[in-house]
Amino acid sequence: MRNRFVVLCTLAQVGVVALAAASFPDPPKATPPAEPKATAVLAGGCFWGLQGIYEHMKGVIETQVGFAGGAKATAHYDMVSEGNTGHAESIKITYDPSKISYGDLLKVFFAAAHDPTTLNRQHYDVGTQYRSAIFYANDEQKKIAEEYIQELNNAHVFKDPIVTKISPLTGFYAAEDYHQHFLDHNPTQGYIAAMDIPLQKEYKEKFPELWVKESK
Repeated sequence: MRNRFVVLCTLAQVGVVALAAASFPDPPKATPPAEPKATAVLAGGCFWGLQGIYEHMKGVIETQVGFAGGAKATAHYDMVSEGNTGHAESIKITYDPSKISYGDLLKVFFAAAHDPTTLNRQHYDVGTQYRSAIFYANDEQKKIAEEYIQELNNAHVFKDPIVTKISPLTGFYAAEDYHQHFLDHNPTQGYIAAMDIPLQKEYKEKFPELWVKESK
C-alpha cells in the first residue's frame, strides 16, 4: 500500500502545514460565461482532500476524482501509485460559471486546497502523482492560470516560488468507485482525520462565503 497509509502516526503528530495568509490576491477576470456548465481539472496531492474542499463550494455542480496527465491504459490507482505513469491524482470540477468563476476555483486551489510550492510532494505524499498541476481545457483557462501564478509570485504570497505545472488537458479518467467521496464515507480513517479534515476546516474558515454544507 502507498505511503499515505504508512505514516499515519507521524502525520497525526505533525498536522497540516499552514498555507498562505488569509489575505490573498484575486484572480484575473474571465470572459462572461456562455454555457450553463464548465469544467476544471486540478491536481494537488491527495485527491481525497481536494474533493473534500470542492464538493462544498458554492456554484459547484459535481466533483469526481481521477487521474490526468497520462494514458488511459495506465489510469488505475495501483499503477499511478508507482509514480511512473505521468498521471497526477486529480479532481474534475463541474461548475456553474454564472455562480462561481474559474478564477475563484484557482484562488481556493492556491489559498486553501494544497501547498503549491512543494515539487512533486504534498506533506508525506511524495512522487510526480502528487504534483501541483492545472490541466487547462482552453486558451482562456491557460491564460488565467499563467497570469494568476505570476501575480501570486510577484506579490510574494508564499515564501517560496510556486511550482504548479500548467499543462493541456489530454484526458481525465475517473478513479475507482471507492475513491469517490472517500472523505465523506471515511471521516475517521487515519489519513483523512490527520490531513484532509483539517484542510477542509481551514478552507471553511478562510472562505465562509463559498462554503456549502451539502457535498457535490
